[in-house]
Amino acid sequence: MRALTWQGRRDVRVETVSDPRLKESTDALVRVTSTGICGSDLHLYEVMGPYLDPGDILGHEAMGIVEEVGGDVAEVDVGDRVVVPFNISCGRCHMCDQGLHSQCETTQVKERGMGAALFGYTKLYGQVPGGQAELLRVPFGDTLPVRVPHGPPDERFVYLSDVLPTAWQAVEYADVPPGGTVTVLGLGPIGEMACRIALHRGARLVVGVDLVPERLQRAASRGVKTFDLRTQGKDLIEAVRGLTDGRGTDAVIDAVGMEAHGAPVAKAAHWLVGMLPDAVAERLMEHAGVDRLSALYTAIELVRRGGTVSVSGVYGGSADPMPMLRMFDKQIQLRMGQANVRRWVEDILPLLGDDDPLGVEGFATHTMPLEEAPRAYRMFQAKEDGMIKTLLKP
Repeated sequence: MRALTWQGRRDVRVETVSDPRLKESTDALVRVTSTGICGSDLHLYEVMGPYLDPGDILGHEAMGIVEEVGGDVAEVDVGDRVVVPFNISCGRCHMCDQGLHSQCETTQVKERGMGAALFGYTKLYGQVPGGQAELLRVPFGDTLPVRVPHGPPDERFVYLSDVLPTAWQAVEYADVPPGGTVTVLGLGPIGEMACRIALHRGARLVVGVDLVPERLQRAASRGVKTFDLRTQGKDLIEAVRGLTDGRGTDAVIDAVGMEAHGAPVAKAAHWLVGMLPDAVAERLMEHAGVDRLSALYTAIELVRRGGTVSVSGVYGGSADPMPMLRMFDKQIQLRMGQANVRRWVEDILPLLGDDDPLGVEGFATHTMPLEEAPRAYRMFQAKEDGMIKTLLKP
């Protein structure tokens, strides 16, 4: 089959690799029809090389048609159309029963001290072949894949793999009160979808902050009050407080993570990680503060006293400095974590009908053949041609 493979820093290639096969009687084999490029894929492209081997297959946002099932799979059958959640969860362990599918005890990567395995996402999360490929082996065929109806285009459902549940959890964790206010930092796919969900769920004011004109325009067209970080700069805090009686918003969602603008020292650390030998780079990431925390620091300042900060952006350093005095004094609640995809599916599916209130059809700015994935990665990183969300078609 053809698949996108990691070969080195800023070097991904579509190659012919061996077809996956069923390993367990509970596996399903899915022929991928659509697969997304996620902002966190850029972390692999740029920073996470120490945890990848040349030839690793990337991608964790896939859907397609079931081509083969193991003998013990009863809930999906050949020909079914399914979406594959990005975290690999059994659906039956203690953590899954608590709705914490990203902490699944069956697939936890215990040798690394990490949570549930993920498709296409480094040795830290199991080094499982990903979905930017023609075929994908899916464990737990009875409990992991999400069956969706035939008929509507893939774009109606593919975001159930990651974007929708990640944004939904970000809003859920933000705990915005009815008629309340929320600021979303970062208007990439997750941040913009979080804005749409917050408005749909009744937020009175949703503020979106970014520095990419196309992202700001898209969010504003959906009713979001936007601020351009390039021009607002240090005045952002007061501008948001001015909209909220001087308090700040009830909640702030950090949808940026380690790619926050600014922080030149941490930017240099990211560059250094990408250049060091793997063993040295691993130690640096696991025992040092390497993240650009300007977005998180901004969230802590923007949120009102007693409010909630919800972090959906991915951070990578183990010793990043946190302003604990400020957080304690403001009595801030902080929630974060990988999305528990399966937990939110039943809440989201009713919103993917014909009326499409979240605007999932048309959400992708680009659709490209899988063979053009290396170019798509370059464009996405450089934010060229207004690229915000790209679907690849194997």
